[in-house]
Amino acid sequence: MNILVTGAAGFIGSRLADRLLARGDTVFGIDNLNDYYDVALKTARLEKLSTREKFSFERLDISDRAGMESLFGRLKFDAVMNLAAQAGVRYSLENPHLYIESNIAGFCNILEGCRHSGVRHLVYASSSSVYGANTRLPFSEHDNIDHPLSLYAATKKANELMAHTYAHLYGLPCTGLRFFTVYGPWGRPDMALFKFTKNILEGQPIPVFNNGNMVRDFTYVDDIVEGVVRVIDRPAQADPAWDGAAPDPARSRAPYRIYNIGNNTPVQLMRYISVLERCLGKKAQIEMLPMQPGDIPATMADVSALQTDIGYRPGTAVEEGIPRFVEWYRGYYKV
Repeated sequence: MNILVTGAAGFIGSRLADRLLARGDTVFGIDNLNDYYDVALKTARLEKLSTREKFSFERLDISDRAGMESLFGRLKFDAVMNLAAQAGVRYSLENPHLYIESNIAGFCNILEGCRHSGVRHLVYASSSSVYGANTRLPFSEHDNIDHPLSLYAATKKANELMAHTYAHLYGLPCTGLRFFTVYGPWGRPDMALFKFTKNILEGQPIPVFNNGNMVRDFTYVDDIVEGVVRVIDRPAQADPAWDGAAPDPARSRAPYRIYNIGNNTPVQLMRYISVLERCLGKKAQIEMLPMQPGDIPATMADVSALQTDIGYRPGTAVEEGIPRFVEWYRGYYKV
């Protein structure tokens, strides 16, 4: 297939592009290469892809309406995987306008491009953050998500609503994927594992929020990518049995689906840190801090729908995934 990957210089986007290229797809990547975190890391990810015969790249911001219209006018894609977004729960408290520009206006540009150019399947990254104030675990796609706790989460829910509208009005198959705490090699410097590794090796304290009483469904990046690839190959289908009197948020009479992609194995944050300490051969200096605004104390993915419909279930344990990250980190930064 000919596939557009937005956010191709990102953590998941670069990994996905590599996987698609390996199986013979043609990949066109776009990214705005913003300075939310180290641009050199993004550039290094792109350099790994630049030698691949079927990979092309253009620096482009999805919020650039004219640029996106030109892209979809010039090129034809079988499928689009939208990973471009302004990420970060806490950052959304400080810079809300960036989230509206990228995650709302930018996503609208993608929907319009797909609509007018005959894209057969739009897959887009949502987030476990949409579950917000929900406390019943595991989180299910069939749950109500009307109580987000951050603007980032609100924009991701908005993406799901916007996608449904286009699926309903224009028959555009749309599948949203709610990712759960992704980690692994080439990861983002603003994520916990990256920060913890850097600080421990430098002898600096690590900030541990909610006094360590955090639980996360940590999901290894290659498990995420495998799920994404399988979903891309299965365009969302309308569900004729969908009942408007008892509406299921995860599906519709339109070609629309929502899936969780998580490890389905919640891990206490202190256990996560303990595994990292063993990999580094060094104890962490822990600074216990209160809960941060916008955070969710615990996440866990119900992946039964993904397993039933797509035939896939993530399964990499943190005891396997964290050593792979540490090996990459030591090699990349020559520590």
